[in-house]
Amino acid sequence: MSESVAQIFINALLANNFVLAMFLGLCPFLGVSGKLDTAFPMGVATTFVMLVASLCAYGLNLLLTAFQLEFLRLISYIVIIASAVQLVEMVLKKYSPGLFRALGIYLPLITTNCAVLGVALFQTAREYDFIQSLTFSFGGGAGFTLALVLMASVRERLQLSDVPSVAQGTALSLMLAGILSLAFMGFAGLGS
Repeated sequence: MSESVAQIFINALLANNFVLAMFLGLCPFLGVSGKLDTAFPMGVATTFVMLVASLCAYGLNLLLTAFQLEFLRLISYIVIIASAVQLVEMVLKKYSPGLFRALGIYLPLITTNCAVLGVALFQTAREYDFIQSLTFSFGGGAGFTLALVLMASVRERLQLSDVPSVAQGTALSLMLAGILSLAFMGFAGLGS
């Protein structure tokens, strides 16, 4: 039985959120989620890279399968992702230098973001068609953005609170990530 486009989207957005359910892409999740001003643009940039990677991976998978070169999938997907990230970097540097500087090292790290590679690998393994692949990548990117924005919102709010010194810094970030992950486990039944 084939999944509908709506099921694929909801599943990628909430039930199997790449960050909060599958624990992929934690580096930018913890690194960029300190401020809402950087979290949302990072989520949008990652979503764009996911869409480009998904589109290219779908076409490339058809080509590799036709020539029986499936063993080249992984390295080909990595090249596609690196190229898409380079495109995003160049556009941000030209049109939004402030945001480019604010994102810092986390922007080129989209290349090594396992959530982006996961989109390409999961859609291939699940044998999604073109529309399903784009829906999956958009849902995954929207879920990634949602996780970043939620975490950034909570972290900004906690900066105004009196937090015990034992729980400040990385410890607090990890506790918040765990609580958000537990909250997202409530969506587990939506994906089936």
